[in-house]
Amino acid sequence: MSRSGLGTALVLAMRALSPLLCPELAPFCLPGPCGFSWAVVLQWGAEAIAGSPGWQEGSCLTGTTSPCRIAFSTPFGVTFYCMLWFVPFGTIPLWQKCLWYLVMYCCFQACKSCYHVPYSSLTMFLGGSQRDRDSATAYRMGVEVFSTLVGSGIQGQIVGSYHASMTQICATFNGTLQNSTSAGLTDTLENTCRAYIIASVVLGSLYILSCLVLVFGVKEQPGPLGPLEKAKLPFFRSLRVILAHRSYTHLLCAFLLASLAFQVAQGIFAFYCMHAGGMAGRFQHLVLIMLVTASLSIPVWQRMLVRFGKKKTVLVGLSIIIPALIVITQVTHNFPVFVVMVIMAGCSLAVLYLLPWSMLPDAVDDFRLKNPSCLNLEAFFYSFYVFFNKFAGGLALGISTMSLHFAGYKAGDCTHNPSVILTLKILMAPVPIILLLASMVTFYFYPINEERRWQMKMEMEAVEQGRGENANSG
Repeated sequence: MSRSGLGTALVLAMRALSPLLCPELAPFCLPGPCGFSWAVVLQWGAEAIAGSPGWQEGSCLTGTTSPCRIAFSTPFGVTFYCMLWFVPFGTIPLWQKCLWYLVMYCCFQACKSCYHVPYSSLTMFLGGSQRDRDSATAYRMGVEVFSTLVGSGIQGQIVGSYHASMTQICATFNGTLQNSTSAGLTDTLENTCRAYIIASVVLGSLYILSCLVLVFGVKEQPGPLGPLEKAKLPFFRSLRVILAHRSYTHLLCAFLLASLAFQVAQGIFAFYCMHAGGMAGRFQHLVLIMLVTASLSIPVWQRMLVRFGKKKTVLVGLSIIIPALIVITQVTHNFPVFVVMVIMAGCSLAVLYLLPWSMLPDAVDDFRLKNPSCLNLEAFFYSFYVFFNKFAGGLALGISTMSLHFAGYKAGDCTHNPSVILTLKILMAPVPIILLLASMVTFYFYPINEERRWQMKMEMEAVEQGRGENANSG
C-alpha cells in the first residue's frame, strides 16, 4: 500500500486545488460575469461525459484496476490541465473563451475520472478483512491529504507573490479601482496567469509520476473470490440493483450532502478571506494550516472509528466544523482566531476524507451478501461515489458563483458593495451548516452499525469457508 498509495495519491493534489486556489484566477483573468459562470458550466459538462458509471465499464476495463485507460489518459490529462490555465487573451469574443474552457475542462475531467475510479476501487482488493481495508483506507486518505498539502504549497508558493502584488495595487488605489485597464494592474494580472500555467506544469509532472507508479507497481491478478470477469448482468439492470440497495443509497446521499457543504465553504474561503475576513494576504497560510491539521488528525480518527464505531465517529467529526464556521463569519481581521478555527475545520475535513470512504466497503460487502449472484460490480459503486463527489463540486461552484454574480460582484474590483459581503457570509456559514445537519441526519439513519458489521464479518467468513471446502472436495 505504501508504494502504490504514495504515488497514486499525488495526483489527487489537483482535486483540492480547484476549490482552494482556482477561484482567485477566474475573476482576475476573465472579464465580467464569465469569470464566475464558466466553472459551473464546465463542471456539469464534465459530469455528463466522464462521471457516468457506464463510461467506466468499457471493454478495456477487465475487473476494476486495469491500467490501460490510466496510462492512455494521463498524457491527455496533463495537456488539458495545462491548457485549462491558459487564458486566451486577444480579440476573440467572450463566448469563444467560455467555449474554450468548456472543452478543456470537460476533457480534463474525463481523463481524471479514468484515473480516479480504478485507483479508488483498489481499496476493495488491498486487504482481505474489514480491519485490513479500514487500515488501507486510512493510509490512502492520509497520503491523499498530504499530497493535497504538497500541491497547495507548491501552487501557493508559485502564485502567492503575484496575489500580494495585486493587494498592494489595490492599497495604492486606496480601496477603489477607477481604471481596471491601468498598466500596472494589467501587468500584474498577466504575470499571475503566467504563474498559474507554470504551476500547472509542475503539478502535471506529479500526475505523470503517480500514473507510472500505479501502472508498474500494481498488477491485477485473479483470486479465488474475485475472478477477472465482467459483470454478467446487463448494464442498466446492474444500475437498478445497486441503486435499490438501501445501505448504499443512504451512504451516497449523506456523502453528497457532506461533500457539498465542505466544497461550498472551501470554494468561497479564498474570496471570503480577501473581501470580508480581512485576511487577504494570509489565506494561503490558513489553507496550509488546515491541511496540515487534517493530515495529522487522520490517524486519530482512525483509532476513534475502531474504538467507537464509524457512525458515532462521523457524527462527532462533522459537527466540529459548525462552531468554526460561525466564529469565522463573526470575527474578522483576527489572525489568531482564524488559525484556531481552521484547525477545527481541518479536524472535521479529515473526517470527510476518511469516514465516508471507509464506510463504502461495508456497503459493498452488504450488497455482496444480499446479492451473491452479482459479481465484480465494485466499479459501479466507486463510480457513483466519484460522480457524486464531482457533482457536489459542480453544484458548490454553481451556488457560490451565481450567488456572487447576482449580488453584484465585479471581477477585479478591490472593494465590493454590502450585498456581496453579506452573500459571502451566508455562503461561508449558514449554507454549509444546513447541509451538514442534513448529512448528519442521513448518517444517523445509515443502517450498517457495528453490530451489522460484525454480523457481515461472520457471514463472509462462513461463505469463504464454504467455498474453500467445495474447492477441496472438487
